[in-house]
Amino acid sequence: MRKVFYAMSFYFSRLFYITGGIIVAILVVSFFEPVLMQVALLMSASLAVITLIDTVFIFSRKHPVLAERICADRFSNGDDNTVTLKIVNRLPYRITLLVIDEIPKQFGEENIEKRIVLAERETVSVSYQLRPVERGEYQFGRINLLLHTPLNMMTRHVIIGDEKMVAVYPSFIQMRRFHLKAIAGQLRETGGRALRKIGHSLEFEQIKDYVAGDDSRTINWKATARRNSIMVNNFMDERSQQVICLIDKGRNMKMPFKGMSLLDHAINATLVLSNIVLVKQDKAGMISFGKKVDQFIPPDKKSAQLSILMESLYRQKTDFMDTDFGALYASIRYRIKQRSLLILFTNFESMYGMERQLPFLKKIASHHAVLVVFFENTELSELQQISADSVEKIYLKVIANKFALEKRLIVKELQKNGIMALLTSPEKLSANTINKYLDIKARQLF
Repeated sequence: MRKVFYAMSFYFSRLFYITGGIIVAILVVSFFEPVLMQVALLMSASLAVITLIDTVFIFSRKHPVLAERICADRFSNGDDNTVTLKIVNRLPYRITLLVIDEIPKQFGEENIEKRIVLAERETVSVSYQLRPVERGEYQFGRINLLLHTPLNMMTRHVIIGDEKMVAVYPSFIQMRRFHLKAIAGQLRETGGRALRKIGHSLEFEQIKDYVAGDDSRTINWKATARRNSIMVNNFMDERSQQVICLIDKGRNMKMPFKGMSLLDHAINATLVLSNIVLVKQDKAGMISFGKKVDQFIPPDKKSAQLSILMESLYRQKTDFMDTDFGALYASIRYRIKQRSLLILFTNFESMYGMERQLPFLKKIASHHAVLVVFFENTELSELQQISADSVEKIYLKVIANKFALEKRLIVKELQKNGIMALLTSPEKLSANTINKYLDIKARQLF
């Protein structure tokens, strides 16, 4: 445990001031009742002696307590991250501590305060949760300890520890959760389909006996002649296909949901999906774009690809200006030669906004399989559920229904133009996107 003591100071406790106030009151009354003067003097002497003893107790050791903040160097954006304070009492008697941990200013709340009682030589751990809602560097301050002995006349203030910087990365906790489900074959619990499917790709799996329903085009005539029974070839789904996430960093992605912007939800989903893509032996890549194409990570399935994607997603910055889908189309035509699945994370709030970008989306879809993922407005969903018992509420409910209908019409319009679409709430973005990817792969649509 690292021990760095930055400051040591002391204060009189609340009990000391209350006792002193009582003594002063008795002294005032003693002008009218002189007999109380002796009582006041005796109480004053007692207070002085007890305070002196308490001072000796509280300063008997240079380092009366030890404290250490235990937390990861990286926090997961949008998830609860655990911070633990380990505190050791080095004094031979019971003490009371008010622990104040200086948390990063990005959380926009007061410092964490915990009041604990430690027996002699006792070690305790106190934990709390922090949920960051934006990527970047977060600076922790120091640990403040206000120490009281059983006499409770003095308060010793000890400031311990170094300042610590943690980096908030895209949601790797969510990524690990889906990764474990993928390994255990439990992705269908979130609504996904099983990936393995008999197809006609070039990856041969096995020769098996013919059963009713098998495609006659897959009959292996040589094996049939040898075995004197009909044998067919089995093929696995094609692997090493390219899946590239396109992240819109325009102003339509600035809308907040549970404290996080839609852009950060899309970045989290990109990391989670890319990990699943790599688990399924496909190639994962990423393009981020705003007024111009900012970054391109070529699709690959090498072992370091996920780390490259994570670092790139962590460093994404934007000024939320209008996006240029024309520049995106030009970049895709120049950089991506092989037919790929392009998953575009964006947001359309109106049919007009979608129609402005539709010509570029149609051009991209003529060369690649395109899935457009955009967001439901959850606040409108809540308005749709309200009881319309006044003119104002009727108006709000009608407007909410209108915008919700327009979102569904956008999905239909994209599908009519040969573009796959997924309308989802931000909280279900990762699960729904993974399910859609598995469905597209199982149906061999790219």
